[in-house]
Amino acid sequence: MILPEVGEVLQQIATDLKAYLEDKHISDPAMVGIHTGGAWLAEDLHSQLELAEPLGTLDITFYRDDFTRSGLHPRVKPSQLPFSVEDRHIILVDDVIMSGRTIRAALNELFDYGRPASVTLVALLDLNARELPIRADIVGQTLALKEGERVKLTGPNPLAVELIHYKPS
Repeated sequence: MILPEVGEVLQQIATDLKAYLEDKHISDPAMVGIHTGGAWLAEDLHSQLELAEPLGTLDITFYRDDFTRSGLHPRVKPSQLPFSVEDRHIILVDDVIMSGRTIRAALNELFDYGRPASVTLVALLDLNARELPIRADIVGQTLALKEGERVKLTGPNPLAVELIHYKPS
């Protein structure tokens, strides 16, 4: 499998996102990256789009539906939203969409801060392994993985996609 070059994919995402926002007549959006990979990607996109608002980040650990099973992750970071979410157009960025559960958790947390006017979902990779009916508005690339394969975004400098092989249970 040929893995995408993150820098090239991010440039295309930025181009597609600009066109999307124009088409939807969205000006002055705020951007939020999901820890950890989504926050790294959001930092790059935030810079490319030259957004006025500071970048926000979410750590959705406490909002995951598997939290009681997996327990506290040792690297929980506080969420930071240095702007009001209420009635704002939000761009939510994640690295990989697989089941949709991370995005569901992120939306739950985001709505705890207020009711956005809209949420545009951006993802570097879509693995089409959905358990929930969640789709990104802007996707860098769709990958079909074989059983026993996973992908992981490594970074932050440089950002790269790594293929991981594991033993399926």
